[in-house]
Amino acid sequence: MSRPDHRVCDELRPVRIDRNFVSAAPGSVRISAGNTSVLCTASFVDSVPNWMKEQEGGWLTAEYRMLPCSTVPRCERKDRPDGRASEIQRLIGRSLRSVVDLKRIGPRTIYIDCDVLQADGGTRTLAITGAWIALYDAIKSLQAVLPPMELLLRDSVAAVSVGLIDGQARLDLCYLEDVAADVDMNLVMTGSGRFIEIQGTGEHATFSGEQLDHMLALGRKGIEQLTAMQPKLKGVS
Repeated sequence: MSRPDHRVCDELRPVRIDRNFVSAAPGSVRISAGNTSVLCTASFVDSVPNWMKEQEGGWLTAEYRMLPCSTVPRCERKDRPDGRASEIQRLIGRSLRSVVDLKRIGPRTIYIDCDVLQADGGTRTLAITGAWIALYDAIKSLQAVLPPMELLLRDSVAAVSVGLIDGQARLDLCYLEDVAADVDMNLVMTGSGRFIEIQGTGEHATFSGEQLDHMLALGRKGIEQLTAMQPKLKGVS
């Protein structure tokens, strides 16, 4: 069964990464995969949330929004994130915190902002992949006041979607595939090949252990390719 954009089953959408996309943030990237595009920024504030006042180190938090004309029809602009956006921004935050030594950043908060410019499936996974690049660039630009990069970042992070459509496993689903998928899965992994999070749901069908293994293998292959496009960390293979 052919894919809407004529890719083979184990092929990523074409990825474009534009670093230093805005000047107001120390780390920023516009990352695109096919027709999905997300602006990710990373910035530091010299304070921590009130609940951390008595704790050592700092914090990292993320926000995620879809701009009104990122979809057709136009999505409503909201002052507060809805349930979906809240779940995604928590995922982004968890994913990045897993590889950052927050005790070493001092009493600072890292803000990750991910704004979807155009949505055609895979916005959450693309946001994670781009957010890590923005974080890397932010830390690099602030090396005069922060510990060395290799002390702050333990590893890189990237994410991708996989799914089953009519029994066929596919990598990096576009929107038409996402809505048609019998099984939908998102994988978040480190550059060294360790899993951070696996989100998998049988939307319209169950799936076997063999199918799960195939989807995990596809996702790992895609994340390895995405990792190769990201900045390299010293001491991490």
